[in-house]
Amino acid sequence: MIDSKQGKIIDIIGKNEKVTEVIVEIANIREKAINYNLFTGRPEIGDYVILNTTAVELGLGTGGYHFIIANLKGKNIKSNCEGHIMKLRYTPLQLKTMAAEEQKSPHHQVFLDFKTLNGLPVIIGSLHSMLMPIAATIKYHRPELRVTYIMTDTAALPIDFSKTVALLKEKSLIDYTITLGNAFGGDFECINIYNGLIAAKEITKCDIAVITMGPGIVGTGTPYGFSGIDQGANIDAVNTLGGRAITIPRISFADKRHRHRGISHHTLTVLDKIAKTKCYLPLPILPKAQGEYIKNQIINLKINKKHYIVEMNTVNLPKILKKYSLKVNSMGRSYSDDPSFFQACCCGAQLSLRVLQTNLCNNK
Repeated sequence: MIDSKQGKIIDIIGKNEKVTEVIVEIANIREKAINYNLFTGRPEIGDYVILNTTAVELGLGTGGYHFIIANLKGKNIKSNCEGHIMKLRYTPLQLKTMAAEEQKSPHHQVFLDFKTLNGLPVIIGSLHSMLMPIAATIKYHRPELRVTYIMTDTAALPIDFSKTVALLKEKSLIDYTITLGNAFGGDFECINIYNGLIAAKEITKCDIAVITMGPGIVGTGTPYGFSGIDQGANIDAVNTLGGRAITIPRISFADKRHRHRGISHHTLTVLDKIAKTKCYLPLPILPKAQGEYIKNQIINLKINKKHYIVEMNTVNLPKILKKYSLKVNSMGRSYSDDPSFFQACCCGAQLSLRVLQTNLCNNK
């Protein structure tokens, strides 16, 4: 069910081509709201709007924003998109996109001619907050490399909700974006992970691809009830197409929930039960007690028999972040709060560089 209210736009606090952030007044209370311009046009001060207030009223992690459903000024909106693949299908907000693989697309033939990813390093994360440290680490060491971000549809659907993506593109830390399934707004739209990977390799010509969901993971505290479980299917997709799957473990020693201590049960479930093919699992070399805790988790589930474990030295992430004027955060925790989480991301980035170099040497 949707909770909705009517409000009046009294200020515009931020905008770009695709998104407008506004202040709305609802029953004499001022609150923040997001307007997606492709849905409801460009808002103006004084407009009356209908807002989806559900997430804020539940106290969920949307940043305290309502979302504008409709602008009551009633202007007609005409899409210029020539594509015919629908996203958000059979909802009031269904939109047409030009999918990279559809027949009218200039890239259609690419998907017919595709043979293999040819060892493309693909970093597979389970949280959106992993993207920033991964991309920054890659570009810090190899700024000339082309990095493509593939966003799945298991969390936020509009890529433009992510300020992380906007910032990384602004700083040239990611070069292209691809949105899959019902996710939308990337430089390229694709139907599924397989064609997303093909587009990354053959259209964007990337050196390294990174897959994560958008902001807003869902979890229930049950073994299989979390949206990051698609990490397993993504591992298999990369391997099926001939890439190198590098899985970022979700590691924390600051999370008070036992199921997320050390390597999160999310990662362990994916590696033990979901992924049917082998991946590379980079693990940061941590202080002794933490390292032993993780080692026991790996051995108890025989993860080391099912996947390739790669222990790696940690990097000076604060130095990298300072260079690009970035601040990382995950689950409300900064680097100093939970360094092992972010170091795991950096290790994945470092391993992708190693895999890339190995591929280049083998192809000479």
